[in-house]
Amino acid sequence: MQYVVSRPRVGVFIDTQNLYHSARDLLERTVNFETILRYATRERELVHAIAYTVEREGEATARPFIYKLSALGYKVRRMNLTLHHVTEGGKAIYEGNWDMGIVADMVRLLDHLDVVVLGSGDGDFTDVVEVLQERGKRVEVIAFREHTAQKLIDAADRFTHLPDIEDALMPARQKGEVRG
Repeated sequence: MQYVVSRPRVGVFIDTQNLYHSARDLLERTVNFETILRYATRERELVHAIAYTVEREGEATARPFIYKLSALGYKVRRMNLTLHHVTEGGKAIYEGNWDMGIVADMVRLLDHLDVVVLGSGDGDFTDVVEVLQERGKRVEVIAFREHTAQKLIDAADRFTHLPDIEDALMPARQKGEVRG
């Protein structure tokens, strides 16, 4: 007799700005998105990995990053920043927020996943985490504890503090070092 054992099907949803800014602000480092994907999919069948990016219109500096994410296996969803308002001092305040897009993708893929891995500490995701769990899905969150809403940590089936993942952060730059 032969048994078929299927591996859990996983979807990975990474808010790149959330993780990038946390790594920069807390540790002056950058995130290794390849390691994050490998950690999120261990022993599981990857159905989709989506990385959400925000960029200034016409600015080409994000292209290498977007290409790298694509080469690693992420589907990259891009959004241009939009002018939110101008302060009294004349400073332009821009916004770009993927929260609803991430939630929509999770719902679209719901029937094809057993596990959802969210790379963000934004507490706005707590409601969708609970909805996914009500539908029988396991939800794991990878983020920086210091920048993660407690209600999201409490709601997740598993929370992983990103620096606890081996090689999840790129080596720190040395003073005066130029990377090409």
